Amino acid sequence: MAKNSKTTVKTPRKPRFQGIKSFFENRQTQTILGLFIMLFAMFLATSFISYLLNGQEDQSQLSNFPDKNVTVQNLLGKIGASISHFFIYDGFGIAAAYLPILLFFTGLLVFFKGGLKRIRKFWGWGILGMLWLSITLGFLLPNNSILAGVVGFELNNYLQQFLGKTGLFLSLLFLLVSYLVIRFKLTPEMVKSRLIKVKDATQIEVEPIVNTDQNNLNTEDKKNEEFKSPLELSLENLKPISTIPGNYSEEDSDLENNSDFKENLKSEADVAIAIEKIVEENRVEENLSDKLVKDFGEFDPTLELGNYKFPTLNLLRDYNESISVDQEELEANKNRIVETLNNYKIGIDRIKATVGPTVTLYEIVPEAGIRISKIKNLEDDIALSLSALGIRIIAPIPGKGTIGIEVPNKKATMVSMKSVIASTKFQNSEMELPIALGKTISNETLVIDLAKMPHLLMAGATGQGKSVGLNAVLTSLLYKKHPAEVKFVLVDPKKVELTLFNKIERHYLAKLPDTDEAIITDTTKVINTLNSLCLEMDMRYDLLKLAMVRNIKEYNAKFKLRKLNPNDGHKYLPYIVLIIDEFADLIMTAGKEIETPIARLAQLARAIGIHLIVATQRPSVNVITGIIKANFPARAAFRVTSKIDSRTILDSSGADQLIGKGDMLYADGNNLIRLQCAFVDTPEVEKITEFIGSQRAYADAYMLPEYNGDEVGTNLDIDISERDNLFRDAALVIIHAQQGSASLLQRKLKLGYNRAGRLIDQLEAAGIVGPFEGSKARQVLIPDEMALNKLLDYESDN
Repeated sequence: MAKNSKTTVKTPRKPRFQGIKSFFENRQTQTILGLFIMLFAMFLATSFISYLLNGQEDQSQLSNFPDKNVTVQNLLGKIGASISHFFIYDGFGIAAAYLPILLFFTGLLVFFKGGLKRIRKFWGWGILGMLWLSITLGFLLPNNSILAGVVGFELNNYLQQFLGKTGLFLSLLFLLVSYLVIRFKLTPEMVKSRLIKVKDATQIEVEPIVNTDQNNLNTEDKKNEEFKSPLELSLENLKPISTIPGNYSEEDSDLENNSDFKENLKSEADVAIAIEKIVEENRVEENLSDKLVKDFGEFDPTLELGNYKFPTLNLLRDYNESISVDQEELEANKNRIVETLNNYKIGIDRIKATVGPTVTLYEIVPEAGIRISKIKNLEDDIALSLSALGIRIIAPIPGKGTIGIEVPNKKATMVSMKSVIASTKFQNSEMELPIALGKTISNETLVIDLAKMPHLLMAGATGQGKSVGLNAVLTSLLYKKHPAEVKFVLVDPKKVELTLFNKIERHYLAKLPDTDEAIITDTTKVINTLNSLCLEMDMRYDLLKLAMVRNIKEYNAKFKLRKLNPNDGHKYLPYIVLIIDEFADLIMTAGKEIETPIARLAQLARAIGIHLIVATQRPSVNVITGIIKANFPARAAFRVTSKIDSRTILDSSGADQLIGKGDMLYADGNNLIRLQCAFVDTPEVEKITEFIGSQRAYADAYMLPEYNGDEVGTNLDIDISERDNLFRDAALVIIHAQQGSASLLQRKLKLGYNRAGRLIDQLEAAGIVGPFEGSKARQVLIPDEMALNKLLDYESDN
């Protein structure tokens, strides 16, 4: 029999440096260390001061340091005398006073804060200042060893050998000015303004001498003039006009001295003053907002997370993105294109090539009399001659008098997310919601504004880069927009694509109240969330109506200027971006209950800052219906499997000719652009979300309005007298459509969801529709209008 062998698992030992690190990160250790550094700084300062007072007497005794009978004058004894002699005489001279100051503040920071990060730059500036002062004192006082120190004396002599006295003086002056400019961020304009302020402060105001008697006589008149409104002044200058027809006579001039006329004129002035007061009262709110802006400045929505730091570029990975132009490949492709066209008797005037990251565009100008359709029909023949997939012919290129033939490169170049984020076009963009999608054939970064699209429809077969495209969209917004400015509603039926963004829940995500996870994976919660967004949309439109503005940009601008009162329900409105991955799966499981709120949001939500990005791998007409396509003018198509799918998503062919791996076509309604989507890998997204998630966040995610769904309030015995005024109209809509849902009533009767839900409850209580059945529409129990009339007549009789 084999002996039973016992296996022991050894606990791995922590590396030694981790133990040291944890020791110094201990708060008790930091407290003791900080106290020690502060006391040592005081020790140094005391020894330095004592050395400057008694250094000459102590200097002769330092050679006999071990002798117990030797006494020194330094307040800190022989150790203080030795240390101060080392730093002042043998070191930097009087400039060594920097050391105790730097040490004291370092100890203070460690004692209270427990970190040294903030003191690093002060140590750098302190050492530079110490060196400069030591050298300068050596230059000005070369015979005083205590003030300059050995370091200043030797460096001064060394530099004078190379620069001379004049050169060293100019160098020290330049270093001083540079130090002040960099350290204190001085500019000539700032210095000039400070001098002007000092000059103005030194001036003495002298009041002019005025005749006192004359001043007293005219005081009342001046006050009257000063406080008279423009309307009063204009009324005083009016000439009286005779009420009798005819010319103004000399007799009428006596009216000016008539008391009745003066009374009438006074009453007219009173009316004018009253009118002016009414106008002023109407301006009170505007003036109040102007005063608030002057006192407190504009409202800053980012103030709550004022210390928030945007992700840095070093979180993204570098790739070799240099496009290698193979002249032999270009020449061979050109010859094959020309040869193929010549075989069909199509002559070419000229041809040129534009090399992109993955595709090269050959622009040809055919000879006169050649029909464009003839070249377009040769797409497969050219692809055969080039032995390449993904040939696409653009006949003609919009805005140019040429025909384009796109040919994939044999060696594709990676387009990294870092390169498009770091591009000047993206960094300097002033768009509301900028998205860096990738690079075009001409190697230019394509930056689009989601706020102007206003919604984006993405489609592509599995594994062609659709999910990477969604990550590129999210990454672009995370690098450009503050958490207070944009919120995401993420719907992920696959449950694995968007899970990394859970880490930024309290920064960027929006969700329903009493929901554990912000990223939505359950179909029922998707329905509730979409309907909740519809409620949010209605609420925002009410706010825009009260504010008398047309869109979210004008509303937020008015709110920042403090012209909208928060007590009236006004608040800063962030943009909301709804991202749905695998839209086809939701349509299969929820059908119309998903399509209806999606269509409603797509139609109406643009003005109030709710934008949709919908992605699907099956762009069939069952999934992307006519209503959805009509409201999604911006389309992004990755490679699809058939021309039918390409026409469904783009209304044209071409997506079936893409080569995959991020190769895509973007249509903005007018143009069709081919580009290589920027690649952002999962580890990069993880680094970005960890960087954001580690910072201070809001107390919770952005809360959407509460939505309960159709199942709330069902099976209730509702009294006939409590029925809604639109009960009969709602019943007719349901019976004619033979489909019972609150969303149908919303569309047909133009109701809010709450009222439509109550009508559904009343219809169920009346026996017109069946009970709630999950994602399915309710069953309609009344076949036609005649049966409805009988039912209602029976209820009224009983």
